[in-house]
Amino acid sequence: MKAEFIELIARVLQVLRINMNWMTWNLFLAFIPLALSVWLFRNRRGRSWIWWLGFIVFYAFLPNAPYLLTDVIHFIHDIRTIQSVWIITLVLIPVYLLVILAGFEAYVISLINLGYYLHRIGKSQWIFKVELITHALCAIGIYWGRFLRFNSWDFITQPDALLTKGVEELLGKQPLVIMAITFLILLSLHWIMKRVTLGFVNPSQQGVASKSNSTNPDTPKAG
Repeated sequence: MKAEFIELIARVLQVLRINMNWMTWNLFLAFIPLALSVWLFRNRRGRSWIWWLGFIVFYAFLPNAPYLLTDVIHFIHDIRTIQSVWIITLVLIPVYLLVILAGFEAYVISLINLGYYLHRIGKSQWIFKVELITHALCAIGIYWGRFLRFNSWDFITQPDALLTKGVEELLGKQPLVIMAITFLILLSLHWIMKRVTLGFVNPSQQGVASKSNSTNPDTPKAG
């Protein structure tokens, strides 16, 4: 019994060690746009060329946050290779849920900060449209990252390959279907998580905002 327990612990550590590297790296990439969203949209600063540069970098890295949803393929692979139900239930599922939710929450909060900024400058009517455009761009970015293996910094390191191969892929029927499904998933999950996040941070906002059509009901008050 003791030997089996020691073997189980060793297997748990092995599984965590294998996954920890890519999980840590992907979370790091997911939190870059979150940090940029705080700097860009929560501080009262003018839109200088540095601000616009940060804005471009923000959108270049933003797909990395919802990209973590696709890491479920690693979970499927781990289930197939690991036989222990206990490891899957008590280790894999909680760890994957934590990482994926953390990444997507970074995406949600980043867009909340962007909505806050639009609300502050009097462009509340743009919030939903900007969110839709962002979901579409991120769906493209996720496809490029998962299937074409492009990274955010490839906009600088290999822009020709990204534009030629990336744009060529956009014209295919299968890529369009995958990106459309990704867009719908992002739209649905963002709609749910945004309300959960805003309800947790400011429960009164939901009731107050619903009384007015002049502002987006999901946008925190500027103050």
